[in-house]
Amino acid sequence: MSDRIAHAVALLRAGELLAFPTETVYGLGADARNAQAVAKIFAAKGRPANHPLIVHLPDASHLAQWAREVPVEATQLARAFWPGPLTLILKRADGVSNSVTGGQDTVGLRVPKHPLALELLQAFGSGIAAPSANRYGRISATTAAHVQEELGDAVSLILDGGPCEVGIESTILDLSRGRAVILRPGAVRADDIAHVIGRKPEISIGLKTEEQQDHADAPRVSGTLAAHYAPRTALILVASGDITARTAALAAQGQRIAVLTCSDVAVDGMTARRAAADEPARYARDLYANLRDLDHAGCDMILVEAPPDNEAWRAVADRLRRAATGSGEADET
Repeated sequence: MSDRIAHAVALLRAGELLAFPTETVYGLGADARNAQAVAKIFAAKGRPANHPLIVHLPDASHLAQWAREVPVEATQLARAFWPGPLTLILKRADGVSNSVTGGQDTVGLRVPKHPLALELLQAFGSGIAAPSANRYGRISATTAAHVQEELGDAVSLILDGGPCEVGIESTILDLSRGRAVILRPGAVRADDIAHVIGRKPEISIGLKTEEQQDHADAPRVSGTLAAHYAPRTALILVASGDITARTAALAAQGQRIAVLTCSDVAVDGMTARRAAADEPARYARDLYANLRDLDHAGCDMILVEAPPDNEAWRAVADRLRRAATGSGEADET
């Protein structure tokens, strides 16, 4: 065990917070068996106490310690995608704290695919509760520098594992109600899940009223509020064909405009621009870093070219829609 991992494990066992990299985003971690330590996560983030956390596990053999019911499909999916960006929602085992589950009878579990995270988890030997390492509702952190900017001295240690490879949060799949339902889209898509379990999961991510009605009994999970992943600068999604004209019109009004686009946009008066990849996985990897850069550009508004409306871009579109809803608002805490 390396010295930095030994130090990190000692901090966790002492009830302290640390930040660590995963393949998705950086997590703000505490011993998931220590309710007082978990409470520090909510205080550091300014996160409401009824919002459940995801417990990161060393490997799939720990499932039975955290879930009292592990359906066959959960075992199949863990075998196929763990370590990896898939969180499973299962009925919680006895002894799992309300502070982790938000008072619900379910718990979110995953095994992250990052060598430093796995080294930490295996050395710790138990579950680490870890939401994204950022202020509640704000842009997730995908580098150690982002964590320092967001949380500063609230974290006892930041393990620097470089930029996150996936760049957006894990897919959340609910298996707690006898059906397979995606509650948050991510890099593991519905077709990927169907290939393993032999049926396509339902999707309930708040896109349609009918979907919300169909899944009114769905458990609360991380990252699904209407406003989330948000910059402090107002953000507006603009149809691809309208981005140049909309930018020009706002710049002509004296607005300082920042633009995130896959297209060529060259407008007099545009303050900042970030070129986004035209492929969904690469776009997702850079998304939060791009939003942070534009948020720091001193602009009045961020215009984002809306991504294509198809399954491949569902996770990116979900993050952008929530970011737009919560943007331009001051922190409450």
